[in-house]
Amino acid sequence: MALNYIWIAFFVIAFIVALIRLIFLHDTAVFSSVMTAMFDSAKTGAEISLGLAGIMTFWMGIMRVGEKAGMIGIFARAVDPFFSRLFPGIPKKHPSMGSIVMNFSANMLGLDNAATPVGLKAMKELQELNPSADTATNAQIMFLVLNTAGMTLIPTSVIAMRLAMGAANPADIFIPTVIGTFISFMSGVIAVALYQRISLFNLPSLVFFGGFALLMYGLYLWMHNMPPADVATYTGLLGGLIIFSIIISFLVLGFIRRINVYEVFIDGAKDGFQTVVMIIPYLVAILVAIAAFRATGCMDYLVNAIGSVFAWMGINTDFVPALPVGLMKTLSGGAARGLMVDAMKVYHPDSFVGRLVCIMQGSTETTFYILAVYFGSVNIRNTRYALTCGLIADLVGVVAAIVLGYIFFH
Repeated sequence: MALNYIWIAFFVIAFIVALIRLIFLHDTAVFSSVMTAMFDSAKTGAEISLGLAGIMTFWMGIMRVGEKAGMIGIFARAVDPFFSRLFPGIPKKHPSMGSIVMNFSANMLGLDNAATPVGLKAMKELQELNPSADTATNAQIMFLVLNTAGMTLIPTSVIAMRLAMGAANPADIFIPTVIGTFISFMSGVIAVALYQRISLFNLPSLVFFGGFALLMYGLYLWMHNMPPADVATYTGLLGGLIIFSIIISFLVLGFIRRINVYEVFIDGAKDGFQTVVMIIPYLVAILVAIAAFRATGCMDYLVNAIGSVFAWMGINTDFVPALPVGLMKTLSGGAARGLMVDAMKVYHPDSFVGRLVCIMQGSTETTFYILAVYFGSVNIRNTRYALTCGLIADLVGVVAAIVLGYIFFH
C-alpha cells in the first residue's frame, strides 16, 4: 500500500512542478523532457532487469543447494545460545524458538524464500503464548525488530544490480554493507533490550557482538590509511574471496550430504529466473515515476534543500544525493531500489554516491512493510514500541552507511 501512495505522489508532484515551470518560467520544453525521460527509464528498467537474469538465476540455484545441504541448520545451532538470551519469556523447547532461529539464519544467508514462511510460522507460534490476542508481546516485538534490522551476510541483489549497471568490481561494497547491516541489527537489539530490560552482558551475547566488533576494528586498522582506490580494490578482493568460499562450501557440503547438487541447483535457478521476470514491471514502474520526478527538477530541489541544511551545519555534503535511498527504504523496498538504480545511472556505479546508495540499500530494511506483514498475519493491532525500535535501527543503519562510505570510498 505504501508503494502505491509513493508511486502516485511522484507523478502528481512532478506534474504540479512542471505546470509551475511552464506558467511562471515559460519552460515550454519541460513536458517533452519529462516524456523523454520516462520512456528512456522504462527502457533502462527492462534492460537492467534482464541483465539480472544470469546472476540471480545462478545465485538462487547456489542458495537452494545451501538450503538442502543443511546450512540453515548449521547457522541455527551456531546462534541459538545468543538467541535464547534475547527471548527470556519463551519456555525452553518451545517450537517458536526453533522457527525464530531458522528465520534469522535464512535471512543471514539471503534465503528470502525460506525466511518469510518460517518467520510467519514463528509469529503464529509466539501468538500461542500471547495472553492478549491483539497486543504484541515482548517476544513478538524482539522478533519483529530482528527482522526489520535483519543482518544479511551476502547482499546478493545489490551486487547483482551493480553488475547489471556496469560496475568494475560489483562486490566492492560487500564489506561495508555487512558492517552496516550488523550495526543496524545491533542497534535494534539494544533498543529492544533497553525497553524490555534484557541484559546483554552475558557470554553468548558478548561473543556474538564482540567477535564481530573486533573483526570490524581489524578491517578498519588494515584499511584506514589506504588511498580510496586501494581500499576499493582490497574490499572487492576480500568480498569476492568470501563469496566464492561460501559457494564452494555449499557445493562441497551438498556433495558430502549426498544430495544431487546439480538437480537442486537447477530447481533453485528456475526460481531465480522467475524472480527476475517478476521484478521487471515493478522496477520499470518506479523508475518511470522517478524519471518524471527528476526531469521536472523535483529531485534536485529536494537534494539541494537537504544539502543546504547540512552545509549550514558545516558537514561535508557529498553524501546528500544518496540520502533519498536511505529515507525511502523504511517505507518501500521497491521505491528505494528504484532510487538506487537511478543514482547509479546518474552518478555511475563506481562513484562515491553510486557505492553509497548500495551500502544504504543493504544496511536498512522496509520496516513498515515487515511490521504490516508479520503483525497482520496474527491480527496484532497494538504494536507498542516495535515501530520505534525498528525506526531507530533504520536511522542508525543510514548513519552507519554514510560513515562507512566515507571510510571506505571517499
